[in-house]
Amino acid sequence: MMATTHVFAALAAITPVAIVVPEFATPLAVGAILGGLAPDFDLLFEHRRTFHFPVAGVPVAVGGITLAGLAPTAVTVAFAAFTIGAWLHAVSDAAGGGPEMDPWNDPSNRAVYDHVRGQWLRPRRWIRYDGAPEDTAIAIALSFPVLVVFDGWISAVVAAGIVVSLGYTLVRRRLVGWLPDWLE
Repeated sequence: MMATTHVFAALAAITPVAIVVPEFATPLAVGAILGGLAPDFDLLFEHRRTFHFPVAGVPVAVGGITLAGLAPTAVTVAFAAFTIGAWLHAVSDAAGGGPEMDPWNDPSNRAVYDHVRGQWLRPRRWIRYDGAPEDTAIAIALSFPVLVVFDGWISAVVAAGIVVSLGYTLVRRRLVGWLPDWLE
């Protein structure tokens, strides 16, 4: 899935909380955005293994939610949103294809690594690859509740993310030919 899809999913997940406690809307959004992006920093290491925790992330997210529920502050609420976003990112990567740059040529059977069981989860391929038309459709659908509830810079970030998503989808399959060898 695209980074924007992960961010929009994290933001959509915290949107009901932002409605109930609007005083925490900004820390929730910041935590969700960062959490939705954070797992992909493992692109520099072993992608979808180093910072992706689809199973081990559950107790961390539950702990973050519990902490925010017991001691609601801007920091604890942002942390909870971060853990939720990071966990959703890791889990949703299993819904797509593998981590390879060109899954339409040589698809792998490795979607995301499960650190608890010590094995790779298989890709479901419901979303064929990041930037596929169905990925963009999901991203746009997830952005609607966020655009309705949030305003200001958060709405601007989401609107810009929609534009980036659409543009990326138009050039995604051509990008593989432009990549340097070390990135493939």
